[in-house]
Amino acid sequence: MQENKEKEKMQPNHESRSERSDNSAGTRTITSHESIAIVGGGISGLATAFYIKQFNPNAKITLFEKESVLGGKMKTVEKDGFLIEEGSNGFLSNKPDTLELVKLSGCEDILLKSSDEARKRFIYDKKLEVLPESAKDFLTTSLLSLKGKLRVLYEPFAPVKTDDSDESLQEFGYRRVGKEMTNVFLDAMVAGIYASTPSKISAPAAFPLVVKLEKEYGSLFKGMIKKKKKEAGPGGVLMSFKGGVSAFIEKLSQNIDIDIIKNADINTLQKDEKDFILQNENLKMRFDKVILSTPAYESAKIVKDFMPKLSSELDSIEYSPISIVAAGYDTLKHTLKGFGLLTTTRAKKSVLGVLWDSSIFNDRAKEGKKLLRTMIGGQRSPELALQDEKSLINSALQGIKDTMGIEQKPDTLYVKRHDKGIPNYAVGHIQKVEKIMQLVDEIDGLYLNSNAYKGIGLNDCVSNSKLCAKKVAGA
Repeated sequence: MQENKEKEKMQPNHESRSERSDNSAGTRTITSHESIAIVGGGISGLATAFYIKQFNPNAKITLFEKESVLGGKMKTVEKDGFLIEEGSNGFLSNKPDTLELVKLSGCEDILLKSSDEARKRFIYDKKLEVLPESAKDFLTTSLLSLKGKLRVLYEPFAPVKTDDSDESLQEFGYRRVGKEMTNVFLDAMVAGIYASTPSKISAPAAFPLVVKLEKEYGSLFKGMIKKKKKEAGPGGVLMSFKGGVSAFIEKLSQNIDIDIIKNADINTLQKDEKDFILQNENLKMRFDKVILSTPAYESAKIVKDFMPKLSSELDSIEYSPISIVAAGYDTLKHTLKGFGLLTTTRAKKSVLGVLWDSSIFNDRAKEGKKLLRTMIGGQRSPELALQDEKSLINSALQGIKDTMGIEQKPDTLYVKRHDKGIPNYAVGHIQKVEKIMQLVDEIDGLYLNSNAYKGIGLNDCVSNSKLCAKKVAGA
């Protein structure tokens, strides 16, 4: 990897040429010398670059990142011996693409499996209770009334939706499993994944596999049972990296033979008869192809003059504000045996949830110390996420006290505010993305790839990046 420091030079376009040959294994080796720009140095941009080089080793790739470090919202901060994640802390191992990327990029040695204790999760509704893990647990939990449990058991007999119209997760949940199950379990789940609420997120866009169960099997329960029999394998385990997600970002970037320009806030994209032209106040460069791996609102700014209609559609994708407040304790009596907790909307607490990070991954705190990480705001309470730092700390500590009974003041505090944190796949999102991609497809050589469109998690980002790379390389 080379880091390009010369940002003020006009660089000529590379001569484009593509030759393909079939080898004995039936795969195609592509030897194109075309120049490709990737704007955005988060996991989507880096994974796309990695896979393009796998399909086409001769591609000349330049990656632009507006910050001084790569990773986007995947960033680990070290403070007082604690490793604090500003965003996602890992991925589930039940999908192959991220594990494949880790292996191919030589990062297997830093893989870190979560603690077995972290499989235990909690929900705070009226009080803190363990999330049921078995049918017996479900029948005995006090999170639902007897009536609510009977409604869930009725799910295999509930009428099936007959059309393909979009609907919110709330509408989907009310139809399939009833109001109580939706307002407790689905509400807490969607807060933890999307920082959203069931009424503000599209079921098909955010949970396509769940919606597919109803379509294919007529019932979620029937579908899950049949799929389990077919797969006959264990569920996924939460994985991360020694040293946090930033360790993976750093090692991955070092193992890709591309030019990386940091502190480069690309603000304009144009196209003449031959090339795409990327520029800001310090640089102007020409490329055969351009991939925008930036958040939708950033991509909207970049294409505003070039494609105003596309810019408008991109800018209409909503993002949920979310703030992270980490609390580190040198000593804490609470055992923290579990993954953490999520709250329900009706609990009316100041936090969406509290992650017990030092119990999930053993390197997040030094021996004897403990680390909690609270999530604040989202679609449920956006105004809370946008508070000043002092108010965010107060909200976090109040949430920890209310849900876990911990009144002890932490020894270390760290605050990260994401004014536009997580894309919110609202009702109509699928149709919006289809329109966006139709507009992009009108311009040969232009591509979009970020978590704004089809999946927000690390697994989805890597899978979508591999698909994008294939399309770019013609593989």
